[in-house]
Amino acid sequence: MTAIVAVSRRRKKVSSEETRWRILTTALALFREHGFEQTTMRQIAAGSRMALGAAYYYFPSKDALVLAFYEQAQEQLRPLLAEALAAKSLERRLSALLETKFRYFQPNRSLLAVLSRHIDPRHPLSPFGGATKPIRDRDIKTFAEALEGSNVRVPPDLKPHLPRLLWFYQMGLLLFWFFDVSEGQVRSRQLLEKSLTIIVLLIKLSGFPFLRSLRKRVVDLIVAVSGEPSLSTGGGVA
Repeated sequence: MTAIVAVSRRRKKVSSEETRWRILTTALALFREHGFEQTTMRQIAAGSRMALGAAYYYFPSKDALVLAFYEQAQEQLRPLLAEALAAKSLERRLSALLETKFRYFQPNRSLLAVLSRHIDPRHPLSPFGGATKPIRDRDIKTFAEALEGSNVRVPPDLKPHLPRLLWFYQMGLLLFWFFDVSEGQVRSRQLLEKSLTIIVLLIKLSGFPFLRSLRKRVVDLIVAVSGEPSLSTGGGVA
């Protein structure tokens, strides 16, 4: 009897996950076709072949669907980003990491451009807000891993803060890429290539003794404006 109950529970879990996936896939398709603001939960439920109440059971709002999309993207990106960090060169690691994200998010670039308007941390979809903090923290940790396994030594006082700075750099690049109208977003690739060379050079120079005083001022500034605990070198994001 116990085995039968266990099998039944597993089947229900699989069925629930398949339903969630169907609703999310339908919603993303409708967001791309009609726009995020114009799409309604009723349309999403109809496209998923579900009653409206059932759709709300899985996702209480369109915002919840977007957050689920972010979570799904992060999960699917994980093995791809691990491959991107195969090289030792910090510049190559960061370039491969960002290029991987460009390729992955390409089908939803127009949707992300619309969602990028929600930058106010009080908005549930803001990349800087409380609702997205777990996603943000995991993404920042990826930059910590890129630094940790690279051929560049980062000064100890800068090391806890640098992953977060690189995450902000990524967000600026993505914002430029969302609205890049050049063929194949070639300008975004040029911006990535040229700016990353400068950033890696600055990271290397930051370890020079004659820049210690300036580096301390930079770290103090980061702590003052971030409003968040730094990333510990021992793992995890505070």
